[in-house]
Amino acid sequence: MELSSTDSSFSPQGLPALRPSAPSSHPKAIEVVDLRKEYTTGRGKLVLFDGLSFEVPAGEMLAIVGESGAGKSTLLHILGALDSPSSGDVYCASIRLRNMTSSQAATFRNREVGYVWQFHYLLPEFTALENVAMPLLARGESPAKANDAARKWLAEVELADRATHRAGELSGGEQQRVSLARALVTGPKVLLADEPTGDLDSRTAGVVFDLIERLHHTHHLTSVIVTHNTELAERCNRILRLKKGRLDEVSPRSPANEPVPV
Repeated sequence: MELSSTDSSFSPQGLPALRPSAPSSHPKAIEVVDLRKEYTTGRGKLVLFDGLSFEVPAGEMLAIVGESGAGKSTLLHILGALDSPSSGDVYCASIRLRNMTSSQAATFRNREVGYVWQFHYLLPEFTALENVAMPLLARGESPAKANDAARKWLAEVELADRATHRAGELSGGEQQRVSLARALVTGPKVLLADEPTGDLDSRTAGVVFDLIERLHHTHHLTSVIVTHNTELAERCNRILRLKKGRLDEVSPRSPANEPVPV
């Protein structure tokens, strides 16, 4: 089977299957129901979320904003199965995340979601091509197929000519574009981005966000983006504002920003 840069139908070798939730009459890429997240500290119990609920329709680009400590990154970690709720239910890409085993969570992260962080987390000893191919190699794809998909995705982020350059030889904007290609090479349904332009100057941030926006539409993604950049947040379909771990405000969706059906 020829591997395409958007194909997510093939199964990763050696990873357990995931069971999707029951189909819904209206497509919801993400659903959070009565989420509670608490931590035990030396001073007692810290409650970060208590009864948080919201939905993200398929095809929407959602911005999450709020002050430091509001819980934005923790919420993104829970959506991506990097952390688990204390109670409540979370569905992402039609998969129920609560009570997953570690192997199921690994499968989910490799197949269903792509991550972009404020720092690119590229491996400095590897080339851009090798960094992008790595998620496919991790799930058992052959080097030939993984490298072919990586080349296609580097072309998608306009870095085909930088494939053989190592991470340290790339500019900050180029590094972030490589990390975006790495996030999407496995063909995920959902993109989770935590301050993806936070380390970039304003011009480069605009270029990277333009790219995220284009790929969101052309690959029919559902995207959740944590950002402090108000101008970029306003380009999303909707803004969810967190305040002290609670849902403080959801901006109304404007007709011009309706999500593209998937």
